[in-house]
Amino acid sequence: MAKIMVVDDDPDHIFVLKIALRREGYEVAEAHSGAECMNKISHVKPDLVVLDIMMSDMNGWDVCKRIKEDPLTSSIPVAMLSVRKEEGDIKKSFEYAYADEHMCKPIELGKLMSTVEVLLKRTPA
Repeated sequence: MAKIMVVDDDPDHIFVLKIALRREGYEVAEAHSGAECMNKISHVKPDLVVLDIMMSDMNGWDVCKRIKEDPLTSSIPVAMLSVRKEEGDIKKSFEYAYADEHMCKPIELGKLMSTVEVLLKRTPA
């Protein structure tokens, strides 16, 4: 069973994502801030991170960049999930933060699940 870490400072968003992902059979870990994500990621060892951009302590782009630049976590796929949907925001997700995907809120759960499946299949076993 794949483990997905959901990172968002809005507990309601985490709650909805946790229910949807668990319904599909995924194990879900949560972090409520960028700092909490960075503290937990090496212990949790998620197969995928779904990461909000706009958080109070550290923005998701910086969190993603740190994940991707750390040799211990760089192979973990990261999907940004944010209300930030301008072309420059999407470009920053890929070019600055090295994200594997950029999804926009609100997201249809079918789109979320198909993106999760694709990213998990890309990850070497």
